[in-house]
Amino acid sequence: MAGQSGSAVVLEVGSRSVLAQHGLDVAARRLAAPGSAIKPFTLFALLDSGHFDPQERFYCRRRLQIAAQTMDCTHPEVPAGFDASEALAYSCNSYFASFASHLTGENLREEFQRAGLLSPTGITAQEAVGGMRNPESREQLQLLALGEEGIAVTPLGLLNAYRGLALRQTTSSSDAAWAVVSQGLKGSTEYGMAHAAQPEGLAVAGKTGTARSAASPLTHGWFAGYAPADHPEIVLVVYLEHARGMDAAALARKIFTAYQQARGVR
Repeated sequence: MAGQSGSAVVLEVGSRSVLAQHGLDVAARRLAAPGSAIKPFTLFALLDSGHFDPQERFYCRRRLQIAAQTMDCTHPEVPAGFDASEALAYSCNSYFASFASHLTGENLREEFQRAGLLSPTGITAQEAVGGMRNPESREQLQLLALGEEGIAVTPLGLLNAYRGLALRQTTSSSDAAWAVVSQGLKGSTEYGMAHAAQPEGLAVAGKTGTARSAASPLTHGWFAGYAPADHPEIVLVVYLEHARGMDAAALARKIFTAYQQARGVR
């Protein structure tokens, strides 16, 4: 984190012990929009809605305008289109904005609360608590589903939510909804928008996020994920001010590499 403004925290999945940290006070108190790092939980809300087929293919046109926000997709062009797991891996804004029509603000609130994003984590004292604003229009609902507006979380809050995902990897391997999300998180680091996080020889799972700052015209970047991908032992979050998700992913790769070298895992 030398020269970086933000925080990075690593937990042991089983015990929730803090194994390493930089800027723990920032991780506990900084509230910010999570950007695309929220998409696994949006996808769970879609899967729970009963009106969504994760196998339906979606053809992204890449250009996306939501109210005054330009949310164009930055992933490579994929002529065959995406199913739900691939849309998560490639972080397709157009996909999630389109299928947000299946949801209500209450659907999203229930899922975010279930993930722990709107509750104290208990990891450290004197932490801030994430919050969500109820959407009042289709555009606000879409921006909420993308993690761009209407929700703010702390790095510890996002870390704790991804620990929940890591625990599901060990207990819910036969669950159909989890299989869709898990495949997307693994694809994100293998070939998708978070590929910069995956070190050679170690399979990891996770998601990047880039969102506009409420206090600056610049963006902030996120990466949250866990390793090893199929039997997680650690979970981490990286939050960087004045950066992008790919920058956070590159830093996460260094942490995953240090873990890999220390434990000799593959």
